[in-house]
Amino acid sequence: MDEYPPPPDDALDTQTPPPPPQPRTIHTGSPTDFLKGVVGKKVIVRLNSGVDYRGVLSCLDGYMNIALEATEEHVEGNVTNRYGDAFIRGNNVLYISAAEEI
Repeated sequence: MDEYPPPPDDALDTQTPPPPPQPRTIHTGSPTDFLKGVVGKKVIVRLNSGVDYRGVLSCLDGYMNIALEATEEHVEGNVTNRYGDAFIRGNNVLYISAAEEI
């Protein structure tokens, strides 16, 4: 019966495990800090209806009314319309997500 000899002890000591994967940047600030940080950046706005609007966040107010520039409307992942500027009433907003690194 052919058996392979065990590796020498010093061979095991020289092998190092691969480094762990780098975690994504986690921001621990408040929602207000997040919203202030994404003004002027690309965002994704999900409506209660499931429709997404992607564009540059121009401004927003305390009622979550949102003004976007260079806006695209996405339904089920497909672009359905393109708008220059869009205004979204806050009571329709499910969430706002950063589309680029902040």
